[in-house]
Amino acid sequence: MHLHSILLISLRTNMIRKTTIYPACFFALMLFLSHTACEAQEYTLDRLYPIALEYAEKIKLSEEDLIISEANRDKSLSSLLPKVSTYAGLTKYTDDKYTATGLLLQYKETSNWGVRLDQSISLGGREIKALNMSRENIQKSRFDLASMREEYLYTVSSAFFDVLRAGKSVDIAKSNLERLGKHKSAAETKLRVGEVTKTALLRAQAEFSAAKSELVKAENGLKLSKAILSRLTGIENGFNLKEPDEDYKNKYVFAEQGLEPLKQKALNERTEIKSAMAQKKIAEEQLSFAKGGHWPSLGVEGVYSKMNAKPDSVTLNKSSVYGGLKLTLPIFEGGLRVAEVKEAESKQRQASLNFNDLKKSINIEVERAYLDFSTQKGMMNSNQEQVVFAKDNYNAVSKQFEFGLANSLDVMDANNLLVSSEKQLAETRYNLDLSILKIKRSVGIPLYSGK
Repeated sequence: MHLHSILLISLRTNMIRKTTIYPACFFALMLFLSHTACEAQEYTLDRLYPIALEYAEKIKLSEEDLIISEANRDKSLSSLLPKVSTYAGLTKYTDDKYTATGLLLQYKETSNWGVRLDQSISLGGREIKALNMSRENIQKSRFDLASMREEYLYTVSSAFFDVLRAGKSVDIAKSNLERLGKHKSAAETKLRVGEVTKTALLRAQAEFSAAKSELVKAENGLKLSKAILSRLTGIENGFNLKEPDEDYKNKYVFAEQGLEPLKQKALNERTEIKSAMAQKKIAEEQLSFAKGGHWPSLGVEGVYSKMNAKPDSVTLNKSSVYGGLKLTLPIFEGGLRVAEVKEAESKQRQASLNFNDLKKSINIEVERAYLDFSTQKGMMNSNQEQVVFAKDNYNAVSKQFEFGLANSLDVMDANNLLVSSEKQLAETRYNLDLSILKIKRSVGIPLYSGK
């Protein structure tokens, strides 16, 4: 009995422990999962690219243009294939009629059906020209889609760095507010012991209030920048962005080839140039198509027909097979063909002018991107040094103010210099990153190589 009691007590104790531990573990697990779900998503620029491409309506519109171009190709191809059709008919009369000699004049009922094949083709090769134009238009649509993708990705990149820049502005504004708060407290202490005048405290309070306003402005700017990026990519607004690495040498090694090689690469690689070249070919085919309108067209037809009638007659031709050729030559159409040729010639000149203008614009775009990159790269080191010197200067002036060797204006000047230096450094850093992407965009290097 004693052993049985001990075992029973032990079993009850284990059951109590299990009923206590399991709910606790379940609660801890749910708390962990909810905490994980509440954490803000962190995105890199490379991670945002495919999300943006999947979300963007502009990209989907361009994809639909490509689908339309492929459908037009199929339509052009159909004009080269014969048309096969079938027909059937039934005719009933009130009565059959005969001549005085008994010859049947009118059947009481007739029915017929048949199959016919028709094909018409221009001897000037207009159908072939139309097919060639549709194929070139597919290539052009693909190039236009690639251009739209790259332009949209660059817009996303710009918005990405705008968010980082706005976030840095918030950090700078918070640090500025903290420094000015300490300075205001120091000025209040010195005023109580009579080491400074009331104007020093008033100036510190005014600067502190201005810093609070700047912080509010910076925080709202960050919210707006995030909203714009969310609009472009479709991600939820409560996100974080990961700073790109600062290994600039590996980033801009391709940009140090020199300006002229970059211009040549752009003329070879830019999809806009390829699209304009495709448009030139389309215009040439369009001119040939218009000139082909002066040529005759040849029509071919073949028919198999079957006919039944009531009452039956030995003279009825119940089935027949025949074919035919038809040659049509336009003689006068009110000047339509001449006007079409003139229009096609004008469009060909437009395509050539657009191609030449685009080459000049791309050269300027590459040069602008290259010079902007060179500017930001040259400013980077000096801005970093400026921030270091501005921090040392502020710390030194703050110490001097603490020991009565500097006044409040000196502290304000040192703080303003530090704030402007930090802002300039942040601006230069993110502009440098963006200028690298701008060079890639301008010379035709894809920003995102994924599908």
